[in-house]
Amino acid sequence: MASRAGTVALPSDLVDVTALLDAYYDVRPDPADPGQRVAFGTSGHRGSSLRASFNEAHIAAITQAIVEYRAGQGFSGPLFLAKDTHALSEPAQNTALEVLAGNGVHVLIDARHGYTPTPALSHAILRYNRSAAAAASGKADGIVVTPSHNPPADGGFKYNPPHGGPADTDATGWIAGRANELLETGLQGVKRVPLPEALSAGSTGKFDFLSSYVDDLPSVLDLDAVRSAGVRIGADPMGGASVDYWGEIGERHNLDLTVINPTVDPQWAFMTLDWDEKIRMDCSSPAAMASLIELLESGARYDIATGNDADADRHGIVTPDAGLMNPNSYLAVAIDYLYTHRKQWPSSASVGKTLVSSSIIDRVAADLGRKLVEVPVGFKWFVPGLLSGEGVFGGEESAGASFVKKDGSVWTTDKDGILLALLASEITAVTGKTPSQHYGELTAKFGSPSYARIDAPASREQKAALGRLAAADVQATTLAGEDITAKLTEAPGNGAAIGGLKVTTESAWFAARPSGTEDVYKIYAESFKGPEHLAQVQAEAKALVDQVISGDSVNG
Repeated sequence: MASRAGTVALPSDLVDVTALLDAYYDVRPDPADPGQRVAFGTSGHRGSSLRASFNEAHIAAITQAIVEYRAGQGFSGPLFLAKDTHALSEPAQNTALEVLAGNGVHVLIDARHGYTPTPALSHAILRYNRSAAAAASGKADGIVVTPSHNPPADGGFKYNPPHGGPADTDATGWIAGRANELLETGLQGVKRVPLPEALSAGSTGKFDFLSSYVDDLPSVLDLDAVRSAGVRIGADPMGGASVDYWGEIGERHNLDLTVINPTVDPQWAFMTLDWDEKIRMDCSSPAAMASLIELLESGARYDIATGNDADADRHGIVTPDAGLMNPNSYLAVAIDYLYTHRKQWPSSASVGKTLVSSSIIDRVAADLGRKLVEVPVGFKWFVPGLLSGEGVFGGEESAGASFVKKDGSVWTTDKDGILLALLASEITAVTGKTPSQHYGELTAKFGSPSYARIDAPASREQKAALGRLAAADVQATTLAGEDITAKLTEAPGNGAAIGGLKVTTESAWFAARPSGTEDVYKIYAESFKGPEHLAQVQAEAKALVDQVISGDSVNG
Protein backbone atom coordinates (compact mmCIF):
# COMPACT_ATOMS: atom_id res chain seq x y z
CA MET A 1 0.00 0.00 0.00
CA ALA A 2 1.38 3.42 -0.97
CA SER A 3 2.37 5.78 1.81
CA ARG A 4 0.03 8.70 2.44
CA ALA A 5 2.89 10.88 3.68
CA GLY A 6 2.58 14.37 2.23
CA THR A 7 -1.15 14.01 1.50
CA VAL A 8 -3.89 15.96 3.27
CA ALA A 9 -5.24 14.31 6.43
CA LEU A 10 -8.46 12.31 6.20
CA PRO A 11 -11.29 12.45 8.77
CA SER A 12 -10.05 9.13 10.17
CA ASP A 13 -6.70 10.78 10.99
CA LEU A 14 -8.22 13.48 13.16
CA VAL A 15 -8.28 13.44 16.94
CA ASP A 16 -11.62 13.51 18.77
CA VAL A 17 -11.20 16.82 20.59
CA THR A 18 -14.18 16.24 22.87
CA ALA A 19 -12.79 12.89 24.00
CA LEU A 20 -9.37 14.48 24.45
CA LEU A 21 -10.70 17.25 26.70
CA ASP A 22 -12.98 14.90 28.64
CA ALA A 23 -10.02 12.62 29.33
CA TYR A 24 -7.97 15.58 30.56
CA TYR A 25 -10.41 16.12 33.42
CA ASP A 26 -11.78 12.59 33.94
CA VAL A 27 -8.75 10.30 33.72
CA ARG A 28 -6.72 9.88 36.91
CA PRO A 29 -3.11 8.84 36.24
CA ASP A 30 -1.64 5.87 38.10
CA PRO A 31 1.70 6.95 39.61
CA ALA A 32 2.71 3.29 39.80
CA ASP A 33 2.77 3.15 35.98
CA PRO A 34 6.05 4.68 34.70
CA GLY A 35 4.25 5.86 31.59
CA GLN A 36 1.78 7.88 33.64
CA ARG A 37 4.28 9.70 35.86
CA VAL A 38 5.70 13.17 35.31
CA ALA A 39 8.87 12.99 33.22
CA PHE A 40 10.75 15.98 31.82
CA GLY A 41 12.60 15.51 28.54
CA THR A 42 14.71 18.13 26.78
CA SER A 43 11.59 20.28 26.31
CA GLY A 44 9.44 19.72 29.37
CA HIS A 45 6.79 17.15 30.26
CA ARG A 46 4.83 15.80 27.29
CA GLY A 47 2.02 13.30 26.92
CA SER A 48 -1.63 12.87 26.04
CA SER A 49 -4.77 12.80 28.15
CA LEU A 50 -5.83 9.74 26.13
CA ARG A 51 -2.75 7.88 27.40
CA ALA A 52 -3.12 9.13 31.00
CA SER A 53 0.18 10.99 30.65
CA PHE A 54 -1.06 14.60 30.37
CA ASN A 55 -4.08 15.16 32.60
CA GLU A 56 -5.35 17.69 35.08
CA ALA A 57 -3.60 15.93 37.96
CA HIS A 58 -0.24 16.11 36.18
CA ILE A 59 -0.52 19.84 35.55
CA ALA A 60 -1.72 20.65 39.07
CA ALA A 61 1.18 18.66 40.52
CA ILE A 62 3.82 20.12 38.19
CA THR A 63 2.63 23.67 38.79
CA GLN A 64 2.67 23.25 42.57
CA ALA A 65 6.18 21.80 42.26
CA ILE A 66 7.27 24.83 40.20
CA VAL A 67 5.79 27.16 42.85
CA GLU A 68 7.85 25.42 45.51
CA TYR A 69 10.96 25.28 43.36
CA ARG A 70 10.93 28.99 42.48
CA ALA A 71 10.29 29.88 46.13
CA GLY A 72 13.28 27.77 47.15
CA GLN A 73 15.41 29.53 44.54
CA GLY A 74 14.27 32.98 45.64
CA PHE A 75 12.52 33.85 42.36
CA SER A 76 10.01 36.41 43.58
CA GLY A 77 9.17 38.31 40.39
CA PRO A 78 6.21 37.65 38.09
CA LEU A 79 5.73 34.34 36.32
CA PHE A 80 4.87 34.71 32.62
CA LEU A 81 2.29 32.11 31.57
CA ALA A 82 1.77 31.28 27.88
CA LYS A 83 0.10 28.66 25.70
CA ASP A 84 0.09 27.42 22.10
CA THR A 85 -2.80 26.18 19.93
CA HIS A 86 -2.93 22.49 20.93
CA ALA A 87 -6.34 21.48 22.29
CA LEU A 88 -4.89 20.52 25.67
CA SER A 89 -2.99 23.79 26.08
CA GLU A 90 -5.89 25.97 27.20
CA PRO A 91 -7.22 23.63 29.91
CA ALA A 92 -3.67 23.05 31.11
CA GLN A 93 -3.06 26.79 31.28
CA ASN A 94 -6.27 27.18 33.26
CA THR A 95 -5.22 24.48 35.72
CA ALA A 96 -1.82 26.11 36.11
CA LEU A 97 -3.38 29.51 36.70
CA GLU A 98 -5.68 28.07 39.39
CA VAL A 99 -2.68 26.63 41.25
CA LEU A 100 -0.51 29.72 40.80
CA ALA A 101 -3.28 31.98 42.07
CA GLY A 102 -3.95 29.58 44.92
CA ASN A 103 -0.34 30.07 45.97
CA GLY A 104 -0.46 33.85 45.57
CA VAL A 105 2.10 33.89 42.73
CA HIS A 106 2.13 37.04 40.60
CA VAL A 107 1.18 35.71 37.13
CA LEU A 108 1.15 37.56 33.82
CA ILE A 109 -1.03 36.08 31.05
CA ASP A 110 -1.48 37.27 27.48
CA ALA A 111 -3.27 40.62 27.31
CA ARG A 112 -4.91 39.63 24.01
CA HIS A 113 -6.22 36.29 25.29
CA GLY A 114 -4.32 34.74 22.40
CA TYR A 115 -1.49 32.33 21.77
CA THR A 116 2.15 32.97 22.60
CA PRO A 117 5.21 31.55 20.80
CA THR A 118 7.93 30.12 23.00
CA PRO A 119 10.49 32.75 21.84
CA ALA A 120 8.08 35.55 22.83
CA LEU A 121 7.95 34.10 26.35
CA SER A 122 11.74 33.90 26.54
CA HIS A 123 12.03 37.46 25.21
CA ALA A 124 9.55 38.71 27.84
CA ILE A 125 11.40 37.05 30.73
CA LEU A 126 14.76 38.44 29.67
CA ARG A 127 13.43 41.92 29.01
CA TYR A 128 11.75 42.07 32.42
CA ASN A 129 14.84 40.81 34.20
CA ARG A 130 16.92 43.63 32.69
CA SER A 131 14.41 46.26 33.86
CA ALA A 132 14.29 48.37 36.99
CA ALA A 133 11.16 46.47 38.03
CA ALA A 134 13.19 43.28 38.46
CA ALA A 135 15.51 45.02 40.88
CA ALA A 136 12.50 45.87 43.02
CA SER A 137 10.35 42.75 42.72
CA GLY A 138 12.85 40.00 41.99
CA LYS A 139 13.57 37.88 38.94
CA ALA A 140 10.79 36.69 36.61
CA ASP A 141 10.43 33.22 35.11
CA GLY A 142 7.83 31.49 32.96
CA ILE A 143 5.78 28.51 31.89
CA VAL A 144 4.83 27.79 28.28
CA VAL A 145 2.14 25.18 27.67
CA THR A 146 3.18 23.43 24.45
CA PRO A 147 4.28 20.06 23.10
CA SER A 148 5.97 21.93 20.22
CA HIS A 149 5.53 20.08 16.90
CA ASN A 150 3.91 16.99 18.45
CA PRO A 151 0.59 15.60 17.13
CA PRO A 152 -2.76 17.22 18.02
CA ALA A 153 -3.57 14.73 20.80
CA ASP A 154 -0.47 15.72 22.78
CA GLY A 155 0.10 18.32 25.45
CA GLY A 156 3.30 19.79 26.81
CA PHE A 157 4.36 21.84 29.83
CA LYS A 158 7.73 23.59 29.95
CA TYR A 159 9.38 25.70 32.65
CA ASN A 160 11.79 28.53 31.80
CA PRO A 161 13.69 29.97 34.80
CA PRO A 162 14.98 33.57 34.94
CA HIS A 163 17.68 32.96 32.33
CA GLY A 164 14.80 32.67 29.84
CA GLY A 165 15.76 29.32 28.34
CA PRO A 166 14.76 25.72 29.02
CA ALA A 167 15.32 24.63 32.60
CA ASP A 168 18.35 22.45 33.21
CA THR A 169 18.22 18.88 34.46
CA ASP A 170 18.80 19.89 38.09
CA ALA A 171 15.66 22.02 38.00
CA THR A 172 13.50 19.63 36.00
CA GLY A 173 14.66 16.67 38.06
CA TRP A 174 13.59 18.37 41.27
CA ILE A 175 10.29 19.55 39.79
CA ALA A 176 9.44 16.12 38.36
CA GLY A 177 10.34 14.39 41.62
CA ARG A 178 8.17 16.71 43.69
CA ALA A 179 5.30 16.49 41.18
CA ASN A 180 5.33 12.71 41.37
CA GLU A 181 5.27 12.88 45.16
CA LEU A 182 2.14 15.03 44.90
CA LEU A 183 0.56 12.55 42.46
CA GLU A 184 1.28 9.69 44.86
CA THR A 185 -0.49 11.50 47.71
CA GLY A 186 -3.59 12.34 45.66
CA LEU A 187 -2.48 15.99 45.23
CA GLN A 188 -2.36 16.67 48.95
CA GLY A 189 -0.39 19.86 49.33
CA VAL A 190 -1.62 21.41 46.07
CA LYS A 191 -3.12 24.84 46.71
CA ARG A 192 -5.74 25.84 44.18
CA VAL A 193 -8.66 28.22 43.62
CA PRO A 194 -11.48 28.09 41.03
CA LEU A 195 -10.71 29.61 37.61
CA PRO A 196 -13.00 32.70 37.96
CA GLU A 197 -11.31 33.52 41.25
CA ALA A 198 -7.86 32.97 39.69
CA LEU A 199 -8.66 35.26 36.76
CA SER A 200 -9.88 38.05 39.03
CA ALA A 201 -7.16 37.64 41.66
CA GLY A 202 -5.01 40.64 42.44
CA SER A 203 -1.97 38.49 41.72
CA THR A 204 -3.06 37.85 38.12
CA GLY A 205 -2.12 40.47 35.55
CA LYS A 206 -1.84 40.93 31.79
CA PHE A 207 1.14 41.30 29.47
CA ASP A 208 1.30 42.15 25.76
CA PHE A 209 3.70 39.47 24.58
CA LEU A 210 3.11 40.31 20.92
CA SER A 211 4.00 44.00 21.07
CA SER A 212 7.01 43.40 23.28
CA TYR A 213 8.42 40.91 20.78
CA VAL A 214 7.36 42.34 17.42
CA ASP A 215 8.33 45.93 18.19
CA ASP A 216 11.82 44.86 19.28
CA LEU A 217 12.65 42.91 16.09
CA PRO A 218 14.66 45.76 14.48
CA SER A 219 17.22 45.36 17.28
CA VAL A 220 18.09 41.88 16.03
CA LEU A 221 17.30 41.95 12.30
CA ASP A 222 17.87 44.35 9.40
CA LEU A 223 14.21 44.78 8.51
CA ASP A 224 14.99 48.06 6.73
CA ALA A 225 16.90 46.03 4.13
CA VAL A 226 14.03 43.57 3.77
CA ARG A 227 11.56 46.39 3.26
CA SER A 228 13.78 48.34 0.85
CA ALA A 229 14.49 45.27 -1.27
CA GLY A 230 10.79 44.44 -1.45
CA VAL A 231 11.35 40.81 -0.49
CA ARG A 232 8.06 38.97 -0.92
CA ILE A 233 7.49 36.75 2.11
CA GLY A 234 4.96 33.97 2.52
CA ALA A 235 4.64 32.95 6.18
CA ASP A 236 2.74 29.81 7.17
CA PRO A 237 1.99 29.58 10.93
CA MET A 238 0.93 25.94 10.37
CA GLY A 239 -1.96 26.48 12.76
CA GLY A 240 0.37 27.48 15.57
CA ALA A 241 1.00 30.27 18.05
CA SER A 242 2.71 32.54 15.52
CA VAL A 243 -0.59 33.05 13.67
CA ASP A 244 -1.22 36.61 14.91
CA TYR A 245 2.46 37.51 15.07
CA TRP A 246 3.18 37.23 11.34
CA GLY A 247 0.40 39.62 10.35
CA GLU A 248 1.57 42.15 12.93
CA ILE A 249 5.19 41.80 11.79
CA GLY A 250 4.18 42.61 8.22
CA GLU A 251 1.98 45.53 9.23
CA ARG A 252 4.16 47.14 11.90
CA HIS A 253 7.34 46.91 9.84
CA ASN A 254 5.71 47.57 6.45
CA LEU A 255 6.92 44.35 4.84
CA ASP A 256 5.56 42.61 1.74
CA LEU A 257 4.35 39.70 3.85
CA THR A 258 1.41 37.37 3.30
CA VAL A 259 0.14 35.09 6.06
CA ILE A 260 -0.51 31.77 4.36
CA ASN A 261 -3.40 29.87 5.92
CA PRO A 262 -4.14 31.71 9.20
CA THR A 263 -6.47 28.89 10.29
CA VAL A 264 -6.32 27.65 13.88
CA ASP A 265 -7.82 24.18 14.21
CA PRO A 266 -7.11 21.88 17.20
CA GLN A 267 -7.47 18.89 14.86
CA TRP A 268 -5.06 20.37 12.29
CA ALA A 269 -7.32 18.95 9.56
CA PHE A 270 -5.57 21.06 6.90
CA MET A 271 -2.16 19.47 7.53
CA THR A 272 -0.45 17.04 5.21
CA LEU A 273 0.66 13.83 6.93
CA ASP A 274 4.23 13.43 8.12
CA TRP A 275 6.59 10.60 7.07
CA ASP A 276 4.83 8.10 9.38
CA GLU A 277 1.32 9.19 8.28
CA LYS A 278 0.74 11.11 11.51
CA ILE A 279 -0.27 14.74 11.81
CA ARG A 280 2.81 16.49 13.09
CA MET A 281 3.59 20.18 12.71
CA ASP A 282 7.24 19.63 11.87
CA CYS A 283 8.31 22.52 9.66
CA SER A 284 11.57 20.74 8.80
CA SER A 285 9.74 17.74 7.30
CA PRO A 286 9.10 17.74 3.52
CA ALA A 287 5.95 15.66 4.10
CA ALA A 288 4.49 17.96 6.74
CA MET A 289 5.44 21.01 4.64
CA ALA A 290 4.10 19.56 1.39
CA SER A 291 1.37 22.17 0.98
CA LEU A 292 3.78 25.09 1.24
CA ILE A 293 6.32 23.43 -1.04
CA GLU A 294 3.61 22.75 -3.61
CA LEU A 295 2.43 26.36 -3.39
CA LEU A 296 5.84 27.64 -4.48
CA GLU A 297 6.21 24.95 -7.11
CA SER A 298 2.86 26.00 -8.58
CA GLY A 299 4.17 29.50 -9.20
CA ALA A 300 3.30 31.46 -6.06
CA ARG A 301 5.34 34.64 -6.22
CA TYR A 302 7.25 34.55 -2.95
CA ASP A 303 10.98 35.15 -2.71
CA ILE A 304 11.01 33.34 0.62
CA ALA A 305 8.36 31.13 2.22
CA THR A 306 8.57 29.95 5.80
CA GLY A 307 6.80 27.66 8.24
CA ASN A 308 6.75 27.40 12.02
CA ASP A 309 5.70 24.62 14.35
CA ALA A 310 2.95 25.04 16.95
CA ASP A 311 4.97 27.11 19.43
CA ALA A 312 7.14 28.75 16.74
CA ASP A 313 10.45 27.63 18.19
CA ARG A 314 11.35 25.86 14.92
CA HIS A 315 11.75 27.17 11.39
CA GLY A 316 11.28 25.80 7.90
CA ILE A 317 12.77 27.71 4.95
CA VAL A 318 11.39 27.21 1.43
CA THR A 319 13.03 28.91 -1.56
CA PRO A 320 11.76 29.08 -5.15
CA ASP A 321 14.99 27.59 -6.50
CA ALA A 322 15.41 24.63 -4.13
CA GLY A 323 12.23 23.97 -2.15
CA LEU A 324 12.50 23.10 1.56
CA MET A 325 16.02 23.48 2.89
CA ASN A 326 17.47 20.86 5.18
CA PRO A 327 17.81 22.45 8.65
CA ASN A 328 21.54 21.69 8.73
CA SER A 329 22.02 23.42 5.39
CA TYR A 330 20.25 26.55 6.57
CA LEU A 331 22.16 26.64 9.86
CA ALA A 332 25.44 26.64 7.92
CA VAL A 333 24.22 29.52 5.73
CA ALA A 334 22.91 31.50 8.71
CA ILE A 335 26.24 31.15 10.53
CA ASP A 336 28.28 32.14 7.48
CA TYR A 337 26.08 35.20 6.88
CA LEU A 338 25.72 36.40 10.47
CA TYR A 339 29.38 36.16 11.43
CA THR A 340 30.34 38.23 8.38
CA HIS A 341 27.52 40.82 8.63
CA ARG A 342 27.18 41.52 12.37
CA LYS A 343 30.12 43.87 12.78
CA GLN A 344 29.34 44.65 16.43
CA TRP A 345 29.51 41.02 17.49
CA PRO A 346 32.66 40.14 19.43
CA SER A 347 35.42 38.79 17.18
CA SER A 348 36.09 36.12 19.80
CA ALA A 349 32.49 34.86 19.95
CA SER A 350 32.13 31.15 19.23
CA VAL A 351 29.76 29.12 17.05
CA GLY A 352 27.43 26.79 18.95
CA LYS A 353 26.06 23.56 17.49
CA THR A 354 24.69 20.28 18.80
CA LEU A 355 26.88 17.25 18.21
CA VAL A 356 24.33 15.71 15.83
CA SER A 357 24.36 18.76 13.53
CA SER A 358 26.16 18.66 10.19
CA SER A 359 29.95 18.84 10.05
CA ILE A 360 29.69 21.43 7.28
CA ILE A 361 29.12 23.81 10.21
CA ASP A 362 32.55 22.80 11.54
CA ARG A 363 34.11 23.67 8.20
CA VAL A 364 32.28 27.00 7.97
CA ALA A 365 33.35 27.92 11.52
CA ALA A 366 36.97 27.03 10.78
CA ASP A 367 36.89 29.13 7.61
CA LEU A 368 35.51 32.06 9.62
CA GLY A 369 38.29 31.62 12.18
CA ARG A 370 35.73 31.02 14.93
CA LYS A 371 35.88 28.57 17.79
CA LEU A 372 33.28 25.77 17.50
CA VAL A 373 31.46 24.74 20.67
CA GLU A 374 29.82 21.35 20.20
CA VAL A 375 27.28 20.47 22.91
CA PRO A 376 24.80 17.65 23.64
CA VAL A 377 21.28 17.68 22.22
CA GLY A 378 19.12 20.28 23.97
CA PHE A 379 18.96 24.03 23.53
CA LYS A 380 19.62 24.59 27.24
CA TRP A 381 23.33 24.08 26.56
CA PHE A 382 23.46 27.32 24.54
CA VAL A 383 21.92 29.48 27.28
CA PRO A 384 25.13 30.52 29.12
CA GLY A 385 26.85 31.63 25.92
CA LEU A 386 23.87 33.58 24.61
CA LEU A 387 23.54 35.37 27.94
CA SER A 388 27.23 36.26 28.21
CA GLY A 389 27.80 37.07 24.55
CA GLU A 390 30.57 34.48 24.33
CA GLY A 391 28.33 32.33 22.13
CA VAL A 392 26.34 34.61 19.83
CA PHE A 393 24.65 31.80 17.91
CA GLY A 394 23.33 28.38 18.91
CA GLY A 395 21.65 25.94 16.54
CA GLU A 396 20.21 22.44 16.54
CA GLU A 397 19.83 20.01 13.63
CA SER A 398 16.09 19.85 14.39
CA ALA A 399 15.52 23.37 12.99
CA GLY A 400 15.88 25.25 16.25
CA ALA A 401 18.24 28.19 16.71
CA SER A 402 18.64 31.69 18.08
CA PHE A 403 21.23 34.44 18.01
CA VAL A 404 21.96 37.71 19.78
CA LYS A 405 20.99 41.26 18.85
CA LYS A 406 23.00 43.45 16.50
CA ASP A 407 24.86 44.95 19.47
CA GLY A 408 25.73 41.52 20.86
CA SER A 409 23.24 41.56 23.75
CA VAL A 410 20.86 38.67 24.34
CA TRP A 411 17.65 38.35 22.29
CA THR A 412 16.18 35.00 23.40
CA THR A 413 17.66 32.02 25.18
CA ASP A 414 15.15 29.61 23.69
CA LYS A 415 14.77 28.55 20.07
CA ASP A 416 13.23 31.24 17.86
CA GLY A 417 11.64 30.03 14.65
CA ILE A 418 10.24 33.45 13.75
CA LEU A 419 13.69 35.03 14.02
CA LEU A 420 15.37 32.42 11.82
CA ALA A 421 12.55 32.61 9.30
CA LEU A 422 12.91 36.39 9.01
CA LEU A 423 16.68 36.04 8.74
CA ALA A 424 16.17 34.17 5.46
CA SER A 425 14.53 37.31 4.07
CA GLU A 426 17.35 39.51 5.38
CA ILE A 427 19.93 37.27 3.72
CA THR A 428 18.01 37.48 0.43
CA ALA A 429 17.62 41.26 0.71
CA VAL A 430 21.22 42.06 1.65
CA THR A 431 23.02 39.63 -0.68
CA GLY A 432 20.57 39.29 -3.56
CA LYS A 433 20.78 35.50 -3.23
CA THR A 434 18.47 33.03 -1.51
CA PRO A 435 19.78 30.93 1.38
CA SER A 436 19.71 27.85 -0.86
CA GLN A 437 21.93 29.61 -3.41
CA HIS A 438 24.33 30.47 -0.61
CA TYR A 439 24.35 26.83 0.47
CA GLY A 440 25.35 25.83 -3.04
CA GLU A 441 28.36 28.11 -2.72
CA LEU A 442 29.27 26.58 0.65
CA THR A 443 29.13 23.02 -0.69
CA ALA A 444 31.25 24.01 -3.70
CA LYS A 445 33.84 25.23 -1.20
CA PHE A 446 33.61 22.65 1.59
CA GLY A 447 32.03 19.57 0.02
CA SER A 448 28.46 18.30 -0.08
CA PRO A 449 27.42 16.16 2.91
CA SER A 450 24.77 13.45 2.88
CA TYR A 451 22.91 13.43 6.20
CA ALA A 452 20.10 11.30 7.62
CA ARG A 453 18.54 10.02 10.83
CA ILE A 454 17.06 6.57 11.35
CA ASP A 455 15.38 4.90 14.33
CA ALA A 456 16.17 1.40 15.54
CA PRO A 457 14.23 -0.71 18.08
CA ALA A 458 15.63 -0.90 21.60
CA SER A 459 14.26 -2.10 24.93
CA ARG A 460 14.22 0.12 28.00
CA GLU A 461 17.24 -1.79 29.31
CA GLN A 462 19.13 -1.39 26.03
CA LYS A 463 18.40 2.32 25.93
CA ALA A 464 19.74 2.63 29.47
CA ALA A 465 22.88 0.72 28.43
CA LEU A 466 23.40 3.11 25.52
CA GLY A 467 23.09 6.07 27.88
CA ARG A 468 25.78 4.57 30.16
CA LEU A 469 28.32 3.84 27.43
CA ALA A 470 31.97 4.71 27.89
CA ALA A 471 34.26 5.25 24.92
CA ALA A 472 36.32 2.25 26.00
CA ASP A 473 33.28 0.00 25.49
CA VAL A 474 33.68 0.44 21.73
CA GLN A 475 36.59 -1.62 20.42
CA ALA A 476 36.03 -0.93 16.71
CA THR A 477 38.89 0.85 14.90
CA THR A 478 37.26 1.51 11.53
CA LEU A 479 33.93 2.74 10.23
CA ALA A 480 32.80 2.34 6.61
CA GLY A 481 36.37 1.85 5.38
CA GLU A 482 37.94 4.71 7.32
CA ASP A 483 39.95 4.83 10.54
CA ILE A 484 37.96 6.03 13.52
CA THR A 485 39.35 9.36 14.74
CA ALA A 486 37.22 9.78 17.88
CA LYS A 487 34.77 7.91 20.09
CA LEU A 488 32.80 10.37 22.17
CA THR A 489 30.42 9.92 25.08
CA GLU A 490 30.93 13.51 26.24
CA ALA A 491 30.44 16.65 24.16
CA PRO A 492 33.79 18.23 23.23
CA GLY A 493 32.41 21.74 23.70
CA ASN A 494 31.55 21.48 27.39
CA GLY A 495 32.38 17.97 28.59
CA ALA A 496 28.73 17.17 29.31
CA ALA A 497 27.52 13.59 28.87
CA ILE A 498 25.75 13.11 25.55
CA GLY A 499 23.66 10.18 26.79
CA GLY A 500 24.92 8.05 23.94
CA LEU A 501 27.82 7.67 21.55
CA LYS A 502 29.39 9.60 18.67
CA VAL A 503 32.01 8.06 16.38
CA THR A 504 33.91 10.11 13.80
CA THR A 505 36.22 9.49 10.84
CA GLU A 506 37.93 11.88 8.44
CA SER A 507 34.86 12.22 6.19
CA ALA A 508 31.96 10.76 8.17
CA TRP A 509 30.41 10.32 11.59
CA PHE A 510 27.45 8.80 13.38
CA ALA A 511 25.83 9.46 16.73
CA ALA A 512 23.42 7.17 18.58
CA ARG A 513 21.08 8.34 21.33
CA PRO A 514 18.17 6.65 23.12
CA SER A 515 14.71 8.14 22.58
CA GLY A 516 13.16 9.67 25.66
CA THR A 517 9.60 8.76 24.65
CA GLU A 518 9.73 5.61 22.50
CA ASP A 519 11.41 2.19 22.63
CA VAL A 520 13.93 3.12 19.96
CA TYR A 521 17.33 4.68 19.66
CA LYS A 522 18.17 7.28 17.05
CA ILE A 523 21.14 7.06 14.70
CA TYR A 524 22.25 10.33 13.15
CA ALA A 525 24.85 9.92 10.42
CA GLU A 526 26.66 11.97 7.79
CA SER A 527 29.15 11.38 5.04
CA PHE A 528 31.02 13.70 2.70
CA LYS A 529 31.51 10.75 0.31
CA GLY A 530 27.93 10.54 -0.91
CA PRO A 531 24.68 8.63 -0.22
CA GLU A 532 26.16 5.15 -0.75
CA HIS A 533 28.87 5.76 1.82
CA LEU A 534 26.26 7.22 4.18
CA ALA A 535 24.22 4.00 3.88
CA GLN A 536 27.36 2.00 4.77
CA VAL A 537 27.99 4.24 7.79
CA GLN A 538 24.38 3.75 8.93
CA ALA A 539 24.51 -0.04 8.56
CA GLU A 540 27.80 -0.39 10.42
CA ALA A 541 26.67 2.07 13.08
CA LYS A 542 23.53 0.07 13.78
CA ALA A 543 25.48 -3.19 13.98
CA LEU A 544 28.09 -1.63 16.26
CA VAL A 545 25.55 -0.10 18.64
CA ASP A 546 23.38 -3.23 18.72
CA GLN A 547 26.38 -5.31 19.74
CA VAL A 548 27.56 -2.87 22.38
CA ILE A 549 24.16 -2.44 24.09
CA SER A 550 23.64 -6.20 23.98
CA GLY A 551 26.85 -6.66 25.96
CA ASP A 552 29.03 -8.06 23.16
CA SER A 553 32.49 -6.79 22.38
CA VAL A 554 32.95 -5.01 19.07
CA ASN A 555 36.12 -5.24 17.05
CA GLY A 556 37.07 -3.38 13.91
